[in-house]
Amino acid sequence: MKIGIIGVGKMASAIIQGLKATHHEIIISGSSLARSKEIAEQLEVAYAQSHQDLIDSVDLVILGIKPQMFEKVLAPLSIDKPILSMAAGITLERLASMTKQDLPLIRIMPNINAQILKSSTAICANEHVSDDLFTEAKAIVESFGTAFVIAEKDFDTFTALAGSSPAYIYLFIEALAKAGVKYGLPKDQALAIVAQTVMASSQNLIEGSDTPHDLIDKICSPGGTTIAGLLDLEKTGLTASVISSIDATIEKAKQL
Repeated sequence: MKIGIIGVGKMASAIIQGLKATHHEIIISGSSLARSKEIAEQLEVAYAQSHQDLIDSVDLVILGIKPQMFEKVLAPLSIDKPILSMAAGITLERLASMTKQDLPLIRIMPNINAQILKSSTAICANEHVSDDLFTEAKAIVESFGTAFVIAEKDFDTFTALAGSSPAYIYLFIEALAKAGVKYGLPKDQALAIVAQTVMASSQNLIEGSDTPHDLIDKICSPGGTTIAGLLDLEKTGLTASVISSIDATIEKAKQL
């Protein structure tokens, strides 16, 4: 498949790194011809003379442009190819209104971990997307991480759980590292210890059969240090605070 990407920011650049390991041919088009040439040289891919030239020569168009630029960029274009959009807040219905109504449209929501090819990415499609095309789109997503097929109505929740939550996780990691500094560890060492522990703990959950509750019980010994810390976390409201942050994230997403 020949894949064209319009708009090549950080996320699209990360996706291209994953796609380069596949059998697909990649061509890009940036904000100007000069910019297209510059980015193409950096990423070692081909570039088109214009957005329309790209559309006319590919099998699938990936839109990497910012949500607020959609109407301006798409208005002068004639698109007759399947579209994959990664823009936050642009629904399939809204995208259809800006293009031909019967086009196959796919929506994805990647996260920051695409930059290390480990994105958690939501994917959904409209009724015009064939099973074969959806399978191909899912494979594209899996070239830079893990795909989660979900209903579009759940995209705001996914954005909170996978898109925004890395920032909350980094805040938790930073807090643990600061606690290490409080008790005498150098900051870089404390951060390395916490980051490694968080990574391995996630891997243990993914690869094993235990639930988080099971693992908590295994770590806590009667009258021990861990249960004392856990009870303090509950007293200070960690669970309620985390859920409240997700509530706020989803509410903001619905306002976009």
